[in-house]
Amino acid sequence: MQQSSSSSSSRLMQQLWERWTSSVKNLQEDPWVARLMTTRIGQYVSSHPFLALTLLMFSIMAALPVGIFLTFALVTAIVSATGFVFVEVILLIVGGLTLLSILVGIALFSLLVSVVVNAFISSIPSQLKNYFTHWAKNGVNQAQKTENETSGLKEL
Repeated sequence: MQQSSSSSSSRLMQQLWERWTSSVKNLQEDPWVARLMTTRIGQYVSSHPFLALTLLMFSIMAALPVGIFLTFALVTAIVSATGFVFVEVILLIVGGLTLLSILVGIALFSLLVSVVVNAFISSIPSQLKNYFTHWAKNGVNQAQKTENETSGLKEL
């Protein structure tokens, strides 16, 4: 029984090795990889497999943190841009409402001053007219009295 399991495991390992070699062969035949391998860097990496494995592992392991950082930077830029727009809109709304309330206050103050000034303009002349007519009548009566008195003195 142990021999059958070891033969099946060796056959499984052989199948895995064949799949691996075919995958590597397909990768080496890829035009992009073939073009990279003809460069000086590609030739250096193929002559130093430990360095190639290190670079491959670093690239794979660094992809996730770099991707997370770039996503964070993009989201931060988008949020700050939209936040800036929202803050500007809020500031414009607050400023507009403040301006509107100030203008309404100025309009009400102008209306109140206008009512008071119109009340004074319409009431003061009539009060002065009443006062001066009363004064004029009293003044005429007194003038007549003094005139009568002075004319009575002249007659004596």
